[in-house]
Amino acid sequence: MKPVCVLGNGQLGRMLRQAGEPLGITVYPVGLDAEPEAVPYQNSVITAEIERWPETALTQELARHKAFANRDIFPRLADRLPQKQLMDSLGLATAPWQLLSDTNQWPQLFSELGNFVIVKRRMGGYDGRGQWRIHPGDETELPADIYGECIAEQAIPFSGEVSLVGARNKNGDCVFYPLAHNLHQDGILRASIVSPQENYHLQHHHLQHHHLQQQAESMLSAIMHELKYIGVMAMECFIVGDNLLINELAPRVHNSGHWTQNGASISQFELHLRAILDLPMPRPVVTAPSVMINLIGTDINAQWLSLPLVHLHWYEKEVRPARKVGHLNLSHFDKNELKNTLQKLIPMLPPEYQSGLEWAQEKLI
Repeated sequence: MKPVCVLGNGQLGRMLRQAGEPLGITVYPVGLDAEPEAVPYQNSVITAEIERWPETALTQELARHKAFANRDIFPRLADRLPQKQLMDSLGLATAPWQLLSDTNQWPQLFSELGNFVIVKRRMGGYDGRGQWRIHPGDETELPADIYGECIAEQAIPFSGEVSLVGARNKNGDCVFYPLAHNLHQDGILRASIVSPQENYHLQHHHLQHHHLQQQAESMLSAIMHELKYIGVMAMECFIVGDNLLINELAPRVHNSGHWTQNGASISQFELHLRAILDLPMPRPVVTAPSVMINLIGTDINAQWLSLPLVHLHWYEKEVRPARKVGHLNLSHFDKNELKNTLQKLIPMLPPEYQSGLEWAQEKLI
């Protein structure tokens, strides 16, 4: 098996390395400032855990590498402008948007997009940073340097947020996981919950869920085919009525797919390695509901391990406010067992987790 070099050595690179080990695939997560000589990239397949990177000796060297999966796709999706243009060109629904290039646009923006507009930096800006929520009058507070560097979107009143994680190989075969329902607070993912794609009973919410799953799969496969993408991609969507609007794309393994480590027969990390190395890529089997709780700026607590359903994934990063330092995965066929475990977690976590744990319990009904 060819080795894999991952550009970036944060938690996603670490989890790709963990997923490669049992398969005999050596994965090297590489810091952006590494000396090119120290990295065994010549005979490796290259992938990335981040969408954009600075010019360094290493990244300039890798930019010329013929086995860099999706190399030319990263800059296209790392910038929200070509990302939105791609979705428009494929006729896929997104929030109405415009490029924000001039302060004089505001009267026309409010008349076309309505009185609540989200301004997002084209580059960077994740976990709620680089975004502004603007009502008429607020636009005067915006920093002057953002014009030309941002898009403005209509704020969408949605009933829920979901994400689809899927993968495509070089043959064009695509496989998908069930939709994850996500809870964000301050722009940061707090929790995800997934139900298996069972045989849908003729209840309205099952039928709707089945419809949303099919809709999401057709949208994401259209995007991956258009880009000739190889590997795992995530698509975040809003539920509006009975339909999905695409919020954004991530050309990599994704936080809302972490539940797959303990809730699917093949994790998103293993699936990504299979896709980029052209190994067999069957559809992962998901037999039980799963919950993922992000650990954000919270110290490790051995008490979590007293609960038999809890799988702790700790990233060994320095704990800082608003920083993702780990996650907890829970999976069980009996939703009541899951709900009881979530209830027992409440006193073991800081108070700001309570609403997310309660949200997950409600979603399990």
